[in-house]
Amino acid sequence: MNKPLYDLIIVGAGPAGLTASIYAGRYKLNTLVIGQIEGGLMTESHKICNFPSEQNISGIDLTEKIKANALSQGIEIKNAEVNDIQKNQFGFMIELDSGENYLAKTILLATGTEHRKLGLENEHKLLGHGLSYCATCDGMLYRNKIVAVAGGSDSALTAALYLAKIAKKVYLIYRGQKLRGEPIWTEKISQHPKIKVLLETNIKNLTGEERLTGVQLSKPYQGKNSVDLDGLFVEVGLVPRACNYIKNLKIEENEQNYIKVGADQKTSCPEIWAAGDITTNSNNFRQIITSCAEGAIAAEDIFHHIQSL
Repeated sequence: MNKPLYDLIIVGAGPAGLTASIYAGRYKLNTLVIGQIEGGLMTESHKICNFPSEQNISGIDLTEKIKANALSQGIEIKNAEVNDIQKNQFGFMIELDSGENYLAKTILLATGTEHRKLGLENEHKLLGHGLSYCATCDGMLYRNKIVAVAGGSDSALTAALYLAKIAKKVYLIYRGQKLRGEPIWTEKISQHPKIKVLLETNIKNLTGEERLTGVQLSKPYQGKNSVDLDGLFVEVGLVPRACNYIKNLKIEENEQNYIKVGADQKTSCPEIWAAGDITTNSNNFRQIITSCAEGAIAAEDIFHHIQSL
């Protein structure tokens, strides 16, 4: 196939994959990173305040810094989607959705997570027509309009605060009795004049045919069971990205489909490691910094494995 045999192919270009590639490059491993979006979900964060070197930085800017470090180590990055991974006599063959194939001795899975859906009937139909999973991506489309954010975690709270700079009014709709984000965000939410918090409330339905016009609520607000909206941003958590090759390779997962790994980030499949939000490690504390740490640990263990071959 006239393709090089890489020491390591990293599937996923988020913080775990990119950090792993930095370490792999310093270990002089011939490494290729394959991912659709450099930075992954990190690029959707308009403000990151808990990364050790940054008081305040956007996800896109942090991605560019980490990527620049990786490229300086001689790492190759290919923007593509992995369609399949198969074991062969060289180690593994990675097939892309374009039909291209690549060979690797070892694999690091850093595919991360994706947005959890509300599970409502017309959710897919209204996506991009008033419904979004990314405030940073689509927020500017709703200048001086009325929007809502579904969720009560840090991602929902920071999305609401970001949208409050743009929109006329922001509803924050959460099923719990109280918001569960960091105190610094909940305090800002409670003090913001543009944000109205609706607790112990579920979104029962999305209204609108060609475009979202509002949501129906499980609990009345101002005597009505619905609110009129121009836009809805869904921030109700994350789930592991579904990848058929994980099942095909019989990689062990937990009940929520997160990949089980050891302290060295090894999976149940020989010569495959996993790192970042896709794994059961880091006490399930899925943060950019823990993803970076898992990527570094995996690369170090892969280096020693390659040395032993």
